[in-house]
Amino acid sequence: MAASSIADSTVLACLSSVAANVTAEGYPGARFHAGCEHVDEIEELAIHRAKTVFNAGFANVQPHSASTANQIVMFSLLRPGDTILGMDLAAGGHLTHGSPVSVSGRYFKAIAYGLDERGFLDYDQVRELARRHRPKLIICGTTAYPRTINFSRFRQIADDIGAYLLADMTHIAGLVAAGLHPSPIDHAHFTTTCTHKQLYGPRGGLILMGRDHDGSLPGSSRPLSSLIQRGVFPLCQGAPIMNVIAGKARALAMVAAPEFKLLARRIVDQAKALARCLQAHGKVVSGGTDTHIVLLDVLSSYGLTGVIAEKALEECNIIVNRNKIPGDTKPPVVTSGIRLGTNSLASRRLNADDVAECARLIDAVLGSLVTTDDHHYELRRELKQTVIEEVERICARNPLPYY
Repeated sequence: MAASSIADSTVLACLSSVAANVTAEGYPGARFHAGCEHVDEIEELAIHRAKTVFNAGFANVQPHSASTANQIVMFSLLRPGDTILGMDLAAGGHLTHGSPVSVSGRYFKAIAYGLDERGFLDYDQVRELARRHRPKLIICGTTAYPRTINFSRFRQIADDIGAYLLADMTHIAGLVAAGLHPSPIDHAHFTTTCTHKQLYGPRGGLILMGRDHDGSLPGSSRPLSSLIQRGVFPLCQGAPIMNVIAGKARALAMVAAPEFKLLARRIVDQAKALARCLQAHGKVVSGGTDTHIVLLDVLSSYGLTGVIAEKALEECNIIVNRNKIPGDTKPPVVTSGIRLGTNSLASRRLNADDVAECARLIDAVLGSLVTTDDHHYELRRELKQTVIEEVERICARNPLPYY
């Protein structure tokens, strides 16, 4: 499953801690409630670890999610009706990057960029759209794009038109921390991420800044980092969730450990292996992956919709999610593709044979389905039971030590 990782038991213990009982509006040393001495220490520790892990000059650890973090940046910088430029949802963008069903697409004038004919980010199109529409904010980062993002090129485009750059690294934060993907921290004015997708932490968000953290808005002496502090509280949120911040601090300590680099390497290696194996059976979008994400075009590969593929695989204890793909003509609730990810597989230390077996089981299920429409299918009971048993055997051979 590309949308999450598996939190360590010590992270879960933090979530169950007495920090959950503390109301702590404000920031360490400047709370609006008494009794915050110890949670101040927790939040300061989380901030220090976030800055250290990502080599950032500023970190706010209070956002409740990456979606909230994105909204905080936008509503701190922009006014309703301002123009933003973000990745199209069908190309791999996120709802909060300007989708019309999101507040980002309703309160701001959202322009979307996409991919080239090979399925890679079209930087020339981004530049052309930026020059034509003059957005105040450009958003880079994706939710279903399997290739490396060139944050330096995005910053050049933003600087060319005087725009701010927001990098949402939610899906690659672990690879960035491990040095396996270029970091956006000093290229983007603002970087956001969640802590549960690839940092193996609790469900929550971070806002990070690099070299621009002490810069200021035109006509103002207030640093951009102060703008974000006030954007989190009191503009967009009330009291932080202190037990979640404790979980973030614990997860970031694990990310900083040398063993995490080995885990991150397994994430990438297993994703590449999975993409190669699936490519032998069908069409993998962009022909492969550089991250943990593999996008499979199930419509052209098997004549199935994404929702059918998702449900049939779930029946067999294989969890993926339906996903739109470039050029998709199906609605988001149906889609023509599925998204797979290796964050959890990497935790189980699967070897090459195990990954090949996973691909074989996926192909066996999808290749056997008989469909009547975009939503309904028939899955043979005998095959379903066989696949479930094979999945259980793979998991039993590879328990979850995390590292």
